[in-house]
Amino acid sequence: MIDALLRELYATSAVEFAGVVLGLAYVLLIYRRNRIGWVAGAASSFCYVYLSARAHLPMQSALQFYYVAMAIYGWLNWTRTAGERAGGIGRWPLRYHAIAVTVIALLSAVTAQWLRRETHAALPYLDSMTTWTSLFATWLLARLKLENWLYWICADSVTTYMFASQGYPFTAGLFISYMIIAVFGFRAWLRKYRLQSV
Repeated sequence: MIDALLRELYATSAVEFAGVVLGLAYVLLIYRRNRIGWVAGAASSFCYVYLSARAHLPMQSALQFYYVAMAIYGWLNWTRTAGERAGGIGRWPLRYHAIAVTVIALLSAVTAQWLRRETHAALPYLDSMTTWTSLFATWLLARLKLENWLYWICADSVTTYMFASQGYPFTAGLFISYMIIAVFGFRAWLRKYRLQSV
């Protein structure tokens, strides 16, 4: 088993290695509400535009371009809210989440059908669902909404499977790390939200 892991490590491209390291830096910095995380996230996303295209996951590749744009937005919004008490963490009403989940499901079904007809996408349904969920979670994160972490836990669990099934074990490992950090991120942000609400 160790030999197989070492063979995979040696076969890992420099692009995947850089994407993993920068991705971990991104999520750890964001967990600590450090806006430098947005810079690391943008750099990691550039790596994954290429890797997702190679893995025949077109929606994931397109998603990475969105992440770069959101990194700019996140940087600007977090800079603006840096002076607010407890970082300005907010929440969304449950009815908004119900609408968001319904819209994500509908968009996922539509884009999955298109991917099946028009591309060689390996996992069209999962690729679509994780892409739309991640788009929404990134927007919530940039807006400092607590629930972003819950969407990330869902998206990262499925993305782990997708990359593992396409032969990217270290990227799959990265998404497992993202999931774990998202759990801790939710708990840490919830504590800060409760403190600011006192």
